[in-house]
Amino acid sequence: MSDPRRKATSKFLSFVLRHEPEAVGLSLDAAGWVEVDELLKALAAHHRPLSRAELEDLVATNDKRRFAFSEDGGRIRASQGHSTAVELGYEPAEPPDVLFHGTVHRLLPSIREAGLQRMQRHHVHLSADVPTARNVGRRRGAPVILRVDARAMREAGHVFFRTPNDVWLTETVPSTFIAGLDDD
Repeated sequence: MSDPRRKATSKFLSFVLRHEPEAVGLSLDAAGWVEVDELLKALAAHHRPLSRAELEDLVATNDKRRFAFSEDGGRIRASQGHSTAVELGYEPAEPPDVLFHGTVHRLLPSIREAGLQRMQRHHVHLSADVPTARNVGRRRGAPVILRVDARAMREAGHVFFRTPNDVWLTETVPSTFIAGLDDD
């Protein structure tokens, strides 16, 4: 699969498995899973043919590990980032003392006021390292890296979850736990 096709396919899978499975006539189960065979048939019916081998390669080589197969390989889902109603079943986890969030300068005023909000997603996404946060922020422009005092949040009763692809999730990050908001 060529790089442009691979990127387009990955984006389309994210769209289907995170946001609008009905766009290709699918429904996710309560935990966000869909049968691989059903997904492949739906993609083909919507002029986005993909072989099982191509799908497996896409999942295995995706640098952000956005997708996961079930243990038996029969189902697939997005690892996080859903705007549809799913319960991924991640257990609460103790985060490192500091986590990071990549954003852009134009969003800082709203973050100063309301902190980091999940918006249409189920959770706020945080990274354990600056390079990952920088890559996330870069998607929207020149990145600004915010430092989140996860230890203080945890001590204040906030709950964190860690996905299999090392994304840290939490409901919200109040601005009082964020450093870097004054870096204009």
